Order: sequence, then structure tokens, then C-alpha cells
Amino acid sequence: MSVQEEPAKGQVKEQAEERPEQHVPRQVGLGPVGWLRWGWRTLTSMKTALILLFLLALASVPGSLVPQRGVDPDKVARLYEQSPTLAEWYDRFQLFEVFTSAWFAAIYLLLFMSLIGCIIPRTATYARELRRKPPAAPRRLDRLPHSASFEGDLDVEEAARRLRRLRFRVVTGDGWVSAEKGYLRETGNLFFHIALLGILLAVGFGSLFGYRGNVLVVEGDGFANTVAAYDRFIPGSQVSAESLEPFSFQLADFKVAYQVTGDKRGQALDYDAHLKVSESPGAPARDYDLKVNDPLEIDGTQTYLIGNGYAPVFKVTDGKGQVAFDGPVPCLIEAKATMTSGCVVKVPDAQPSQLGFLLRFLPTSVPLTDGTYASAFPGEVNPEVQVLGAFKGDLGLRSGRPQSVYELAPPEVLKKLTPIVMGKDVPKPLAVGQSVELPDGVGTLQFTGVKEWVTLQIAYDPGRVPALIAAGTAVVAIALSLLIRRRRVFVRIGEGGAVQVGGLTRTEGSAAGFAEEFADIVKALSAGEKHVR
Repeated sequence: MSVQEEPAKGQVKEQAEERPEQHVPRQVGLGPVGWLRWGWRTLTSMKTALILLFLLALASVPGSLVPQRGVDPDKVARLYEQSPTLAEWYDRFQLFEVFTSAWFAAIYLLLFMSLIGCIIPRTATYARELRRKPPAAPRRLDRLPHSASFEGDLDVEEAARRLRRLRFRVVTGDGWVSAEKGYLRETGNLFFHIALLGILLAVGFGSLFGYRGNVLVVEGDGFANTVAAYDRFIPGSQVSAESLEPFSFQLADFKVAYQVTGDKRGQALDYDAHLKVSESPGAPARDYDLKVNDPLEIDGTQTYLIGNGYAPVFKVTDGKGQVAFDGPVPCLIEAKATMTSGCVVKVPDAQPSQLGFLLRFLPTSVPLTDGTYASAFPGEVNPEVQVLGAFKGDLGLRSGRPQSVYELAPPEVLKKLTPIVMGKDVPKPLAVGQSVELPDGVGTLQFTGVKEWVTLQIAYDPGRVPALIAAGTAVVAIALSLLIRRRRVFVRIGEGGAVQVGGLTRTEGSAAGFAEEFADIVKALSAGEKHVR
């Protein structure tokens, strides 16, 4: 037998170098499909749905704190005048149109998808639960959280009949009865999620087939429900001009009742807009008193009273003696407590030069100790108008560029106008019937009376009633989910008439509330029997 020679040290090194490196397992990535599955599971989890629901509620807060263009455009315009930088930032983040903003729509759609992903598996689970029979009774019922025993002649069939009378689902076996009820808890849970989805669908349906708009109407003027008559009109994507209900109305009178004494002096108590309403072309007009939170409704279209102010009436005679302007001018409220308002009068038809006026309306004008004037009460007690400035020149109204009715002219146009009267040139405000002569024979401004204006929101929302039904369903469903307990009761009948009863709840934290009901169940089972323990 030969002895194998030991390899040389160099050969050992060469063989070690030729050996393949030991394989180290690498972590395999999820891949596109894996990431999609993970994203879908995360999106459709209950935790994500609750977070999105909270974010939707949180995102609605700016809609109540920041004035919305679709609800109160006057406040938006006033904010631009008072804080233009802040207003620009609000507009940049779409805070003036919260409920139609891109970020609100993103939360809305994600919540919609999350709810669908929650409802589908829950429905399948609920269907399986309805088909599943109660489990067989355990052998040791005395080990359950609630138990009792008695002796009597009760048999399986009689025990099952008595439990069915208590609205239990019952399964019987050899010497035992198993019963269960409280399925409405899962029903309420499922219908709560379906109702939330219904609310989202109703809101989406309303945004597609509904519309809303704002209009300012001065006393004595009317409104016809056409697209051209709106100051601001926001239609759904499926709305056309023919979709609007053909009603019209006239603002015959508007009154505001104010508190006149006490600490709350000047606070508005009631608003009443008296309308003459025609529900269709040629239909006879009927009277209607429009109040806050009491809208006018015509075939599902609702008209809300959302704001009011003053519209002083001015008459402007130009340098050639012609009446170039005569009518009311809606003024923008500067101080809500006193209804001090800023007015702009533009007279593009004046000759030989266009005229423009900056005015301040004081509903109850009183002189101050420093020689100035202010309004002491929001009601129309002593109405006067201060002339802050009068200008002549091209107002830029024929340039094709849109201008605000609350702004005399854009800054680049305003600096080209020639001031002809400044506030210091008019010693006191104008009372009704008084006028001021403009220098150089360019014309006359006369304050002839006072009217009031109202802002109305007219809205048609076909998803309003379905959303109300869904919201009511959600309230009932969540009440069922919170108040009803899932519970099981077992009965075993032994030899010699010994009856054991056991019970437990399948709802965490509700065992204490089940004790009294379990005692009633035992009492119903042992009715006519004896030796209850």
C-alpha cells in the first residue's frame, strides 16, 4: 500500500485561490408588483382610512375660517384691499376655493379608494359570518366568564325554543344547545363604511350635475336665473345653460333689524328680503320673505341670503349739463360694526372728460371732536357721504381689461388721472339731496338717496338629499356598531335534569354589560324549574 504524498504549500495556496467564493444570499427587492401590493394594502387599511378621514375634516377647516369666493366674494375683495400680500398667499394655496382645490380633491379621492378597499373584503367576511353556524358548546361551561346551573326537566328542544324566542340563532347537538346573536354589530360597521362611501359619491354627483353662483341685487332690481345674470357662476362639468331652472324674482324691499340699546347695540337681529318670485316665464309673481337659513327653493334650486350692504344713489351731471350717471352704487363694507362703506363711482360717459369718484358712506354720520366724521350705528339714521377724491381722465374702461367695481382704476391707470377734488376741499359730508360742484366746470355730484343691496347664493345640488340619507344611515349604523354586543350562550343538559348555562361576549370591553342580560337569559331558561345556582 502506497502512502499519498502531502501536497506542497504552493499547491495548497493555488487550490484555495481556485475555490469559488462562499455564496452570500442577497436580499431580494419587492419589485414593481410587490410595491403595488404593499401600497394597496397600506391604502386600504383601517388606519389609513381613519387618517384620511381626519385629514378631510382638517382640510375643511380653512373653508370656514377663510372667506370663499363661491360664498362671499365681497370678503375676498376686502381682504385683497386690506392685506394684499396675505391674500396672494391664500390664493396661491387655493384657500379661497378650498373645496375645489387640488389638494382637497386628492384627499377626497384617496379616501374614496381607501373606503372601497375596506368595504370589499369586509363584505366578503360579513357574508361568511352570516353563513357560519354557532360553534358547539364547550364541555366545561363553568370556566366561561358567565355561568349558572339549575335542575329541572328542561330538554334540548325546549331550551332551543326559549333561546329562539330571545332572538338567538340556535344550533343543537347531543345534549347541548349553542346560541349566538348580535350580528347587527357587524351590520352597523359595514353599513357605516358604505354610508361614508355614499356621502362621497353624493358629493361627487352633486359637483358633476350641480351648480352654484353669486349675484348682487340692489333694491328695486331683479334677477333671472341665466348664466349671464350671475356675478360669479361655478357649474359642474355636466351642467349646461339649459340645465338652469327658468325662474326670476325682484328684490322689492330689504330690511335689517338692529339692537338699539344695551351692550350689544348695533348687533343685527333679523334680515328680511322681500321678493316677488316668478317660477317660470309668464307665471304670476308671488311674495316671498327670504331670511338667513331659510332659502327660497324652486324645483331643487335654492337661493340663500348671504350678505347685505348699502347702495347710495348718485346723480352726476357732466360739464355740458348732461346727466351722465344716475343710479345706485353698491359699496364695499369697511367696518361691519358700523356699516361704514367705501364707494366708487365711475362715469365713462361724462363730457368733456371721464369722471371718477372715491366716496365713503356713513349710515349714521356723527361729527368727532377732531373735525372728522364717522358712523355711530349700522342702521340708516343719518346717512351722509364723504367725498374722498374726484378725478378726471381716461379710466381705462374701454381698454378691454376687466376691472373691479370696487376699484376706481388699476394703479398704472390711476396715476395718469388728474385729481380735481380731494377730501379737504369738501368741508363736511353730503346729506341726501345735497351736491358738490366740481371745479373748472367739469360737472356736479349729487347724493340723491339710499338703497340697500343683498348678495345671494343660488345653488342646485342633486346630491344633497342622497348625502343626507347617507349621513343618517351612518349615524344609525355607528350607533348599532357601538351599542350592540356580539354574544354567545351555551346550554348543556346532563343526567338527572342538571342544566348548565354559560355565556360570553365577543366584543372587547363589554363583559360587564352582559352580566345583567345573562341573568335574564338564565331566568328565561329556568322558568318553572328549581334550584337555580
